[in-house]
Amino acid sequence: MIPLISVRGGNRLRGEVFIGGMKNAALPILFATILLRQTVAIENLPAVTDVTTTLRILSDMGARVTWESPTAVQVNAADVDPNALPLNLTTRLRGSSYLLGAELGRFGYAVSGLPGGCDFGNRPLDQHFMIFSALGAEVVPSVGNIRLTAPGGLHGGAVRLSFPSVGATLNGILAGATADGTTMIENAAREPHIVDLANFLNACGAEISGAGTSQIRINGVKNLHGCRHRIIPDMIEAGTYLAAAAATGGHIRLRAVNPDHLEAVTDRLAAMGASIAASEDTVTLTRMLPLRGTDIETLPYPGFPTDMQPQFAPLLCLSEGGGLVYERVWENRFRYLEELRRMGANVISDGLCARFRGGDRLTGTRVCATDLRAGAALLIAGLCAEGETTISEIRHIERGYPDLIGKFRSLGAELRLVTD
Repeated sequence: MIPLISVRGGNRLRGEVFIGGMKNAALPILFATILLRQTVAIENLPAVTDVTTTLRILSDMGARVTWESPTAVQVNAADVDPNALPLNLTTRLRGSSYLLGAELGRFGYAVSGLPGGCDFGNRPLDQHFMIFSALGAEVVPSVGNIRLTAPGGLHGGAVRLSFPSVGATLNGILAGATADGTTMIENAAREPHIVDLANFLNACGAEISGAGTSQIRINGVKNLHGCRHRIIPDMIEAGTYLAAAAATGGHIRLRAVNPDHLEAVTDRLAAMGASIAASEDTVTLTRMLPLRGTDIETLPYPGFPTDMQPQFAPLLCLSEGGGLVYERVWENRFRYLEELRRMGANVISDGLCARFRGGDRLTGTRVCATDLRAGAALLIAGLCAEGETTISEIRHIERGYPDLIGKFRSLGAELRLVTD
């Protein structure tokens, strides 16, 4: 039996929803536990398959994993063995690449399968390897997996990224945290989950400064100790609900969020006609006016996030005037457009830019989630479409949205899980 999500359009989203912890922060922090020999407690974990897969990888490697609650876990990685790594599981998520930095930092060598996750075309690890090389590691030729070794041990080094890669920055922090000497990363990525990893490691005794800026300094320490850490709110989950409410002409309040992380998203929603109000940990959106068209360009943080680009596509379809979307981060990000066209979207793309005509009338049909955020975009389109939309390949959506059906239902959406 193949699980599908069925969406019936026509309802305005109204109510409150609590936002969970950020998946993209949880994964590097969970893999960072490999650096420690003491127990750490991690709270506010999102209940998504990427997190459960990560914990299964750690457990199979020898870590002791104990759940405190559905969103909190204790991890003790004292007995972790890289050679026990379940390579087949690493191909299920992109975040498995963080095994490389953590294993290098702990053992001086690393083993990992080829990272998986969403298919956005060419996603090389060249900048990761550039950082590892600057710290004294080298690639060991291997077939079907990745192997690294640091024959003389890891040492501090300086590197300037050619692009502010989030993954490379995170791996540089992981590898440099216990390296001998000081590591400097120039043109570093500035995303909130990089700050969260640095805060976690600093709570464990690391000496990392500059996270959240383009220059990060890491003074290596010999030993790290356990701590208790709470994962930051997921700005992409939050942005997805805001986009859905704006698309349906709704009124919702998000709780347990960081409004500062959402500024690029809320600025675009305001430009399209939504009213936004924020407090310390809430964001409220109301949209009563017709949607106005706008242009969007994805950029590294604090620019507009590529992970929110697909969710804005239904709004541009429905808006007066449409708009242009420039994708500057991932190639192949527009694969979902063909599915939107099946619902009546009038949009053309050359692979780097998409032009939405606007004023479309969306109609429910069967569509396929080509990746995590594409699935969210199709769900939002289904909320605005006439009739019923069924979404297949929902395993992609389950990787990043906890209790998606329950949360949307609480806001008045007609969603249900069906089988084919």
